[in-house]
Amino acid sequence: MTRPNPRQTAAMSAALSGAVDLSALKARADAARQAPSKPAAAPAGGAPVAGGPFVFDVTEATFQADVVERSLQVPVVVDLWAEWCGPCKQLSPVLERLANAGGGAWVLAKVDVDANPRIAQLFGVQSIPTIVAIAGGQPVDAFSGAQPEPQIRQWIGALLDALRDRLPGIAAAEANAQGGVEEVPEEPADPRIIAAEDAIERGDYAAAEQAYQQILATEPGNEDVKAALAQVKFTARAESADPSTVAKADADPSDVDAQLAAADVQVAQQQVGEAFARLINTVRNTSGEDRDKARSHLVELFGLFPADDPRVAKARRDLASALF
Repeated sequence: MTRPNPRQTAAMSAALSGAVDLSALKARADAARQAPSKPAAAPAGGAPVAGGPFVFDVTEATFQADVVERSLQVPVVVDLWAEWCGPCKQLSPVLERLANAGGGAWVLAKVDVDANPRIAQLFGVQSIPTIVAIAGGQPVDAFSGAQPEPQIRQWIGALLDALRDRLPGIAAAEANAQGGVEEVPEEPADPRIIAAEDAIERGDYAAAEQAYQQILATEPGNEDVKAALAQVKFTARAESADPSTVAKADADPSDVDAQLAAADVQVAQQQVGEAFARLINTVRNTSGEDRDKARSHLVELFGLFPADDPRVAKARRDLASALF
């Protein structure tokens, strides 16, 4: 499982300290340790989701109360995800099941990074899914990428063991659940998916793409795999892009390849509308093979997002106008 190095953890901690009022939390923490504790439930400010009572959505407006202050009682595991992210759709249901099985010994806070970019920036998120554990108002551990359920169970178990004496809500929730976290049956793992995820973990995007393509050869209607494949292709391009690509593209609008690479970088930086507009302008100002290249690249980027995403809907209208 990928863990942050010490510099990354320190950076997260420093960023979080600057974003929330940690000085006001010490008195609450001391009082919480002295007061009788009840099992944690979904916070009043958070929006409960279909995952259950210990899973809730968090926004930039509710982060302080729902994550930082709640983490004085029990660990809050923050799931940074996006609708267009295939691996996120594999990981989130596992986390939701385990959170509810835990009975409140820890809670899961889900953050849509597209809707809440400042939270993603706060943690210095470079890829999703990213999972960050918060305890006592500070990040204490993290990992990135979809992981097998046994490894996630092990990670959560180690997290609870390390924090049980520090956070009063853990023991209270475990006592309420009569001695521990309920075991839930694991869903059989698809070895083909595991092979693709292992390749992603190694950074071997070509192998991951091949694994997903092999699945689609026999299951052409598998939408989850299609989404994962699109994400892998995009991630490979975005990670290999030169950071100066956007400036280069801005300086030479006639360089079509630079426009495509710049659009990838902008999507990776969550500047989705800007990326779409860049490629639509390229379509409008080119012809022939260059125009088709820009159009095809834009359509491929559309595939990273839900069909009803308003940014995609607008860009499709603008693309039609540019073409006709």
